[in-house]
Amino acid sequence: MRIQSPAFQHEGEFPKRYTCEGENISPELSWEGAAKETKFFVLILHDPDAPRRNGFTHWLLYDIPAAIDRVRENVPRHEQLADAALQGRNDSGEIGYTGPCPPTGRHRYFTRLYALREKLGLPAGAAADEVQIALDGKVIEQCELMATYQKSGATFREPSKQSHAAR
Repeated sequence: MRIQSPAFQHEGEFPKRYTCEGENISPELSWEGAAKETKFFVLILHDPDAPRRNGFTHWLLYDIPAAIDRVRENVPRHEQLADAALQGRNDSGEIGYTGPCPPTGRHRYFTRLYALREKLGLPAGAAADEVQIALDGKVIEQCELMATYQKSGATFREPSKQSHAAR
């Protein structure tokens, strides 16, 4: 199974357009080669480098029907999408996508796609930890696409205890 985007390459630069410094819209993503027994997909965009316990989850899209092989650019920030897929709450507490916005330095952003044998069984608006728990025992295979981003003029410095939550 393979995931890709026309907007960026694996291990490349996350385009500014899809970040807090740009339009803050979701990029187009497509995938191929999933196992025949796949019934649903889950898509998660996560920053493990965020200065928070467990990093920062930017996007949760789940119960994507197996017949779907892409998400278009600028997915609406609705709990349920037209194709029946559901969106969860990102770590900003909002439904849908929120783009990279690292407070300091260059961060890695992993877009992970999971092929599942069955639905997660969660309501729309689930949090990242709920989705991770629900994945247990349902994943057939997974793949990822990683890109990095550093805000304009951002240099590395230790985050202060008073800094705001990273995005």
